[in-house]
Amino acid sequence: MSKSTFEYLVNIIRGDLIRKVNGCPTIPAEKQLMIALWKMATSDSYRSVCDRFNVGKATGLRAVRRVTYSLHKRAARWIQWPVGDRAITVMQQFEASSGFPRVIGAIDGTHIRIDAPQENAPDYVNRKHFHSIQLQLVCDSNMLITHCYTGHPGSVHDQRVFRLSDVANFVEDAEKFPMDSHLLGDAAYELHEHLLVPFRDNGHLTELQNKYNRHLSTARVTIERCIGLLKARMRSLLHCLPMVRVDQMPQYIIACCVIHNICLLRGDDIRMVVIPGDPQGNARNIDQFGRNNAVVAKRNIIMNALR
Repeated sequence: MSKSTFEYLVNIIRGDLIRKVNGCPTIPAEKQLMIALWKMATSDSYRSVCDRFNVGKATGLRAVRRVTYSLHKRAARWIQWPVGDRAITVMQQFEASSGFPRVIGAIDGTHIRIDAPQENAPDYVNRKHFHSIQLQLVCDSNMLITHCYTGHPGSVHDQRVFRLSDVANFVEDAEKFPMDSHLLGDAAYELHEHLLVPFRDNGHLTELQNKYNRHLSTARVTIERCIGLLKARMRSLLHCLPMVRVDQMPQYIIACCVIHNICLLRGDDIRMVVIPGDPQGNARNIDQFGRNNAVVAKRNIIMNALR
């Protein structure tokens, strides 16, 4: 993180880092932010971080918690769904890089490794057989995070995480997807008018279907790069989250996403991260059938347009 970005950030959250009532004085806001950034951006233990900054472990813990709380409550300032001209720009950039039209974002999930929690530990074991919590991200063509959702145990399926997130409501709101735009996801997600996924490869895909999948993959790889960049910048997410209380983990992860966006928005390169029985049932089924046909038709139109 560059010096100017550090100063920009500390000036915004300074008020949350200084105690406003009588009591023991806090360490300077700049030092608290440095401690938190170092903890987020490295795999160092709290003991190592506190030794580096010459503070006690309790002081270091409080500094990290204050910074993460302050960033979390301001997350909406830096993590925003693209609207208006910004949405049009995102679509243009995706199409220029991949040839896939009207893409407003790419969506995917990732697992954040954690130590086995004291309660319900088996629920947090994911399909790769380690304890984790889920993080679902949507990003634009520049790897800027436009939505994040986290906190579910690692055993929860990606599609269920999606259904419980705000994005599941977004895809039902046409205003969130101007010009009939859409997100791109992998095969773990269900095909939807505003969430397109690849054709399932059954060994008999046509040339056009394979071409559609290649263009979709080229556009969707942006979210994989975004996740890689996030974890490379905030290396505590890459290894094992340095926390015991599961209820505080989502706040910490979202704070890391906020810092990722701030760095991108201010042009900070990652190499600079060095700062220390229903009567309506039948009607709904018919409507869903018709809607699914419309979604399939939309995907086929895009597939044919890629010729």
